[in-house]
Amino acid sequence: MAPPVTARLRGILGAGMLSAGLASGCAMIEPPQTRSMAPAPARPAALTRIMPDPSELAAYYQRIEDDRVARGLMRRDDGEVPISASILARNYIDIALHDEYLLNAGRFTSRTTASVLRRWEMPVVYRMEFGASVPPAMRARDHADVAALVSDMAGAAGHAMRLLPQGQAQGANFHVLVLNEEERRAIGPRLEELVPGIDAAAVRLVTDMPRETFCLAMAFSRDGSATYTEAFAIIRAEHPALTRKACYHEELAQGLGLANDSANARPSIFNDDQEFALLTGHDRLLLRLHHDPRLRPGMTEPEATPIVFRIASELVAGES
Repeated sequence: MAPPVTARLRGILGAGMLSAGLASGCAMIEPPQTRSMAPAPARPAALTRIMPDPSELAAYYQRIEDDRVARGLMRRDDGEVPISASILARNYIDIALHDEYLLNAGRFTSRTTASVLRRWEMPVVYRMEFGASVPPAMRARDHADVAALVSDMAGAAGHAMRLLPQGQAQGANFHVLVLNEEERRAIGPRLEELVPGIDAAAVRLVTDMPRETFCLAMAFSRDGSATYTEAFAIIRAEHPALTRKACYHEELAQGLGLANDSANARPSIFNDDQEFALLTGHDRLLLRLHHDPRLRPGMTEPEATPIVFRIASELVAGES
């Protein structure tokens, strides 16, 4: 029987912890973090179909993207906001050392709680897996976008990361699944293959994902520590190009352990306001800080805070 599950969600879903108790003789997987983009506007339940028409769903997400861009959101620049060492340090603590949502008895409630530092120690090896609904041209374009993103994050973090060539799977530990609605609802058995022993609640988080949740990621530790060993991200194939790209940036970065949102983080994708679509210079500093060897997985906020401020001072001085 699985123990209680806790999780951090962004918007409807975000970063946090899940625990999955396995049968005798199997490993324990804990804690995963879950991440998702901020939710889209909700609509009355009476208008929600059991299986939305693909063209209607694509049009729905296109309208949201168009509206956000028209309002000056989903920016693709670094912004013009100066970052001080104290702001960078405080943003990092808010994002990496706090959870926002709690999952108890299968339900998520908003409750900000202190967390510990969680990250990968081994190289992160991404692979992309596309549903049959995704056309070849979109697969090629998205694979190229993710390859550039992974290279960018690896350079910023100073941590080994790479994306496997299309069609190659051996050695992957971070699986990026691009699926339409029908494919996502049926993905449960595949998730159980990718993450043996995954908790049923975590699977339902994916298969029952509401339309208002754009994308999500979960990262797991198989030995019960705060060091990640495997992860996956779910990206909706119905999204228009910029929204898909924003999902890749957000989920692949969040799956590294920068789990929470902060309304004070700007310019940043680690903020629910959707002002920025892609990683910014501020976010690259957060990645560098997160992977500094002076920090260790499992550190609490009191343990990490003086070290975080010291590193932030060095990083900001290096940028000037």
